[in-house]
Amino acid sequence: MENPFRPTAGATPPELIGRAGILDEYAYGLRLRSGAPGLLTIFTGARGVGKTVMLGAAEDLARSQGWAVVSETATRGFMGRIGNAMRRLADELGPGPHGRRVTALTAAGFGITTQLPPEQQLEWREEGVRLLRLLEEQRTGLVITVDEIHAAERQEIAQLAADVQHFIRMDLPISLVFAGLPAAVSDLLNEGVATFLRRADRIDLHAAAVDEVERSYREIFADGGFTLSAEQARRAAEATGGYPFLIQLVGYFLWQETERISAEPTDDMVERAVAAARRRNERVVIEAALSTASGRDLDFLRAMAEDDGLSATADIGRRMGARPNTVGNYRTRLIDAGLIEAAGHGLVRFAIPGLRDHLRR
Repeated sequence: MENPFRPTAGATPPELIGRAGILDEYAYGLRLRSGAPGLLTIFTGARGVGKTVMLGAAEDLARSQGWAVVSETATRGFMGRIGNAMRRLADELGPGPHGRRVTALTAAGFGITTQLPPEQQLEWREEGVRLLRLLEEQRTGLVITVDEIHAAERQEIAQLAADVQHFIRMDLPISLVFAGLPAAVSDLLNEGVATFLRRADRIDLHAAAVDEVERSYREIFADGGFTLSAEQARRAAEATGGYPFLIQLVGYFLWQETERISAEPTDDMVERAVAAARRRNERVVIEAALSTASGRDLDFLRAMAEDDGLSATADIGRRMGARPNTVGNYRTRLIDAGLIEAAGHGLVRFAIPGLRDHLRR
């Protein structure tokens, strides 16, 4: 059995720990096919919490129900790429426009670029209506997923939102699923034409329970022929904090350690795997998350890091020498950035495991 853990952005893990029931409303919307709130879904959360993985799970669920899926990342020009994908789908389902000619082939021939005569060059919205009506005839629909909306051109996001709203008003079977950092989602929901997305099912992803991670580790390693003791599974699980990316990292390095030497992992192997996972998490997640933080943001975070557990905003303000309203502004900014999260009245905690230790160095 090959190493089942995949600590790479968007890679499908061996088990979606702590995500049971999250897509139930979405699955129900796929059955209704039009107008269900679950068909508009937004996944948010800190970096590495599994947003892209959940997009993939939604896509797989849709395909299993016969829906067409267009999957995109919100880099420049994504609207045009979605339009091209819709045109190809419509041509496959319908008779196809007359006068089309092939102008280019992609690498290995996996796709075709076509040029339409001027009278057939439909606008994006018209192309969408054409495709959705064809899908409606087959009692299916179209799912559009867009990842990393924090990197999107706001004009393109607004245009996509307006067109999807138009399709919904026409009672056409359309689903739109976004994923992005909390700050990007908050901005999106407060902007112009995209405000209709406030009706979307917003799913804030959080850490899984450590008990569930422990159970998953023991079962997955047993399936591979390795005997992971209860104490070792607990140590590995606690090191992840229930954080999906760390779950994959710790599992990956522990599996790698184990398959090299023995079917029975040692405590030293567990410690080496945990240390390797933490180093990789710092490079890939923590440093990227802090790259956009301002100097005062970092002052706030360092003041938080003085506490071993939850932090009171009053204590943070005292350490920073800042007024309560100023502390409140930084608190909101850092929550939106996915670096911290509310933990009760006047309390906050770090949203990314390992961030406290990183700031203390």
